[in-house]
Amino acid sequence: MIRVMIWNENRHEKTDASVAAVYPEGIHGALAEPLRREPDMTVRTATLDEPEHGLGAGALESTDVLVWWGHLAHDEVLDEVAARVQQRVLQGMGLIVLHSAHMSKPFARLMGTSCLLRWREAGEKERLWVVEPGHPIADGLGPWFEIAHEEMYGERFDVPSPEATVLISWFAGGNVFRSGCCWTRGKGRIFYFRPGHETFPTYKQRDVQMVIRNAVRWASPGDGPVMKLGDAEPPLEKL
Repeated sequence: MIRVMIWNENRHEKTDASVAAVYPEGIHGALAEPLRREPDMTVRTATLDEPEHGLGAGALESTDVLVWWGHLAHDEVLDEVAARVQQRVLQGMGLIVLHSAHMSKPFARLMGTSCLLRWREAGEKERLWVVEPGHPIADGLGPWFEIAHEEMYGERFDVPSPEATVLISWFAGGNVFRSGCCWTRGKGRIFYFRPGHETFPTYKQRDVQMVIRNAVRWASPGDGPVMKLGDAEPPLEKL
């Protein structure tokens, strides 16, 4: 079983009636619901206002893949919690970073860049093109899919060059964006997925759910060797 943790700051839903109307169960609830139907996944949720944001050492140790959504309150995430998430990724935990979580503390720590981009809130059409059809995250998708109304994110996206770019977005206003990006840090896999503005029902769309489901499976840790760093073991050959 893949042990999934859905993390959401859960602030828009409490302060904006239009967001609460779209996601009455919270964005974390909407993300968790389709994953809970998968027979190979167990799913928990955590939010910002819980002790240690629901991300204590024990909770992270029992998480294979962490899915993160944040926007208003990046600065309220404790530095020690962000460092704990970063360390777990280096140890092998998968991390799925959604939409405005490009500015989250864990993602910024793991990228080492500003993670800034261009944006426009106009509710415009987004067309996502699959540019790596052989990648596991693209399983079951067609050549492209559309989201009727979304916030625009545009290049330049100030992140290190992805190891794989699975999806590229085109927006009705003319901008393009690398919307599905993969990296490896230490033993952990990271996937950034662009869609998910809080005022639109993006996470209820089948293609979007499929990408997240595939990404969780792709990012789940394997069974590779435990690498010892620091002092070397005794030599294998006679010196």
